[in-house]
Amino acid sequence: MGAFLYAISLQWKLDIRSKTILITCYIVPLLFFAIMGEIFTSVMPESKYTLIQSMTVFGVTMGSFIGLPPSLVEIYSSDINKVYKANGVPLYLGLVLTNISAYIHLFIMSILLYITAPIFFHAEIPEHPGIYFASLTIFIAVSLCIASIIGLAIKDQAKTSMISIIVFLPSVMLSGIMFPIELLPKAFERIGKVFPASWGYKLMANHTIRFENLLPLIIILTLAICICRMLVHKIDK
Repeated sequence: MGAFLYAISLQWKLDIRSKTILITCYIVPLLFFAIMGEIFTSVMPESKYTLIQSMTVFGVTMGSFIGLPPSLVEIYSSDINKVYKANGVPLYLGLVLTNISAYIHLFIMSILLYITAPIFFHAEIPEHPGIYFASLTIFIAVSLCIASIIGLAIKDQAKTSMISIIVFLPSVMLSGIMFPIELLPKAFERIGKVFPASWGYKLMANHTIRFENLLPLIIILTLAICICRMLVHKIDK
C-alpha cells in the first residue's frame, strides 16, 4: 500500500511540473479547435455536424502520441526507474498511473470541446451523448495504449519525439477529420485504417456503436496491451 501511495505521489509531482501535458493535452488542441473550427464551419457549413468529433479526435491523438511517450521515457529511462525499484514500487505501476493521468487530462479536454463547440461554432451536439462518451472512452484508451508502446520501446527522448510525430501525422491526416476519407487514394485509405483515429472517428460520428467500427479498436487495444506487458517485463529484467 505504501509503494502504491508513493507511486501516486511521484506521478502527481511529475504531472505538476510537466509542460508537455499542458501543451499537448490543452493548449495545442484547444488552439487548433479555435482556429480550425472557424475555418471548417466557414468553408464547409456541413462540418458543424461532426465538428465535435473531428476536433476531439485531433486532441486525443495529439495528447496521446505526442504527450504520453516522453512521460514514459522520463520514468523508465532515467533515475526515476531506480527510485521506483528502491521504494519497492512495481514497474508496471508507472505505466498504469501515467496512462490514468493522461486519460483524465484528455477526457477533460474532450469535455471542454463538447461544451464550447456548440457555443462558439454552433456545432451539432451528438444525438446520443451516452453512446458518444462510451465511444470516446474506448478511443482514448486505445490511443494511449498505442502511445505507450512508443514510450516503452524507445529510450531516447529525441527519437521518441520523432517517432511520435511520424505516427501522429498520418493518424490525423488519414482519419477523415480533415476531408472525407473517400477522397483519398485506396492505398492511403487502407493505411489510415491501421490507426485508431480512423475507427475512433467513425465510432463517435455514428449514432450507434457499430460492431464493424468497434472490433478493430478492440483488436488494436488487445494487441497493444500485450506488447506493453512484454516491454515492461523486458525493462524489469
